[in-house]
This record gives sequence, structure tokens and C-alpha cells, in this order.
Amino acid sequence: MDGVTTGVRATARIVARDDGRGGTSLPVLAGEGPLALRRTRAHGEEARVMLVGAMSGPLGGDHFTVEAAVGSGALLHAGSAAATIALPGQAKGEARYDVRLDVAAGGELHWLPEQLISARGSELSVSTRIDLASGARLVYREEQVLGRVGEEPGRLTSRLTVRLDGRPLLDQEVACGPGAPGGWDGPAVLAGHRAFGQLLVVKPEFVSRSAEARLLGEDASLTPLAGPGVLVTAVAPDALRLRRVLNEALEALS
Repeated sequence: MDGVTTGVRATARIVARDDGRGGTSLPVLAGEGPLALRRTRAHGEEARVMLVGAMSGPLGGDHFTVEAAVGSGALLHAGSAAATIALPGQAKGEARYDVRLDVAAGGELHWLPEQLISARGSELSVSTRIDLASGARLVYREEQVLGRVGEEPGRLTSRLTVRLDGRPLLDQEVACGPGAPGGWDGPAVLAGHRAFGQLLVVKPEFVSRSAEARLLGEDASLTPLAGPGVLVTAVAPDALRLRRVLNEALEALS
């Protein structure tokens, strides 16, 4: 042994299908290592899944992947049991967290995990890719917090890419913390706030009747996309206020 420590590799997979009886089945529900999946009580037509972290992390050098595929006529609601905390680890290099979501025409996905917290000394790259077919419905929320209470943040890079029928609907990236490009904490980006997030709602009705662009208070905005989608972006001093803003936006768009 040469003493080199490697990070953990783990993948979790969810497949949701119309069960033909007015509900949603989960023919695939599989997690590895720190990524444990649990089915919870269903509500009407939807299936509900909770991601339960069986270990701390991701730590430096770890590579986690979560995949979900929702078929036509299926409705999946996915969340997490607790916040994800990026921490420094013994392995060198940044940690990676990849999310891959696919929703077929007539399928619906609500992806509503708890916050991602970037702890001091951590290095994490998050990549989320969402592929939608025409007629798919999506509610996607992500919330990121820089540092625990009274703590400086780690370095966090997050990219969200959404495609509709293979064509770009949204593609954006943000980098924060030590080593990120200058200005990330300035007035054009976070303006000194330590929590930021976004809510993406995609539904066919927005093609003919989209919401109008507007400010939502002082620190959030609603932007219609060039397609059947609306994006809400927000910054806040803490996770609680960020959640409140995004919840109010979701209620208004429902």
C-alpha cells in the first residue's frame, strides 16, 4: 500500500413508472454506501422517495451520483431526510456530486431535497443535468448555504443544465468560496449573503400563459424562460429565510 487515500464512489438510482392502476410504481430503487433510498407513504397518484444519508459527506475525493427516470403517466416526489454537508476529507481533490434526472412526456417530477451546506475547507463540484420531453412537468429546487453558523465557507461550484427535447432550456453555473472567481461575494452575485437558491417550474401551460418577469421582494426574482419554464432565483442571509422565499414562489406558481 502506498498510503494514498481514495474517496468513496456511490450511485443511487430511481425509476418511476405508471402502474396502470392510477398510481406510480418504483421498479428500481437502489442505493449504494452513503446513498440510501427509502420509499415513504404515497399521496394519491404519486410515489414518494426519501434520500437518507447513511454516512457524512461528501468528503474530499468522493464522487456521488443520483439518477432518477420518470416515465409517462408517473408522478415522483423526491426529497432528502436532512441537509447534505460537504466536508474536507483525507483524500486529495474536490468531491463531486452529480444529479441526472429524466422525465418523459406525461411524467411529473418534484425534486425537493434539503439544503447543501459547504463547510470550511471543503471543495465540492455539483453538476445537475435534467432532460425533459415535451409535455413533461418539473418542480426542481436547490438551496445552497455557505458555511455552518459562524463558519467561513468551503469552495462550491454548481452547474444546472436543463434540456427540453434535446434543446437547451437553461444552462448556468455559479462558483463561490475560496478560489472562486473574484466578485462572487459582491453586489452583482451574493451581495454578502450566505444562502442562495433557485426554483425551476416547467409545465406545458407556460407555453401560452407564462408568468411575467418581476422582483419578489428585495432579494429574489422571477424570470420566464424561452420555453415552458419559469426560474426563481433568490439570496438570503440564512437557510430559513431562503426556504420561505422559495416556498412562497412555488405556491404562487402552483
